[in-house]
Amino acid sequence: MSEKDEETFKSVDLEQQTETSPEPEINPQESPSETETDKPSTPTAEAKVETTPSTNTSEVKAKWTSSVEQFKLKRFFVLRPGTLSHGIEDVKSLVNPTEDGAVQSVWLMAEIDHWNNEKERLVLITENTLLICKYDFVMLNCEQIQKISLNFIDRIFHGTFCFPPRTLLKREGEGVRVFWDKLNEPSFTSRWNPFSVDYPFTTFTYHPVKSANEELGRLCDIENFREQLTLAAQKAHSKNPVPGKANGVLVLNQPILIETYVGLMSVIGNQNKLGYCLARGNIGF
Repeated sequence: MSEKDEETFKSVDLEQQTETSPEPEINPQESPSETETDKPSTPTAEAKVETTPSTNTSEVKAKWTSSVEQFKLKRFFVLRPGTLSHGIEDVKSLVNPTEDGAVQSVWLMAEIDHWNNEKERLVLITENTLLICKYDFVMLNCEQIQKISLNFIDRIFHGTFCFPPRTLLKREGEGVRVFWDKLNEPSFTSRWNPFSVDYPFTTFTYHPVKSANEELGRLCDIENFREQLTLAAQKAHSKNPVPGKANGVLVLNQPILIETYVGLMSVIGNQNKLGYCLARGNIGF
């Protein structure tokens, strides 16, 4: 074999090797700098700890607020097991079936007098009478009952509370005011007498324990109370009309005016819930 033949043979052999031999797959590892820059950044544990205190603080405040509200509600004797049902049965036993008729509904309300004082009341609607009962949930006895004939009720106002322009008092929420003698206006001495009971109307609002559970929510529902009282009064007017008096009940949605200007007694009494049967702690040595 000549030298030329050897050169051609060698060149052909090298080309075949380059064509048949597969190129090795090269997967270079990513450098640490590239992996850190390409991967999405995730917050570290320290960053997470920095972002969570605000949510934890709000949760703690919410739990603290709810626990304080529950503690305040537990102080009401009406929430003691069996107390409310015992009071309702006691008040129902005092109803005269021949005079008042059958009991249609029972309500737990807060009555507001003309000096803005709140008082805990059990209210009964019968066929002929509206009964407002002052019940002692501590001693479990009824102390006072006010009876109002349904056929004498002529007006029912419902709406938010309002006061005179120069008063120092404020009250939020809604109420219902029931009138039964529009010809009898309270005198000047009655307006300034905190113990006056000759007012021809009464005012109700929600009891503070209305949000304790569903049953109390129904017993304290003032809107449902207004509707049932209106229907009962209209039936009483048609059944037993009063001579010389217009029959029917006028229902108006308007602000309920409480004519008090200073009301220092009501401020102290309402803040301390003096009109409710409340656990006030031990007093002694």
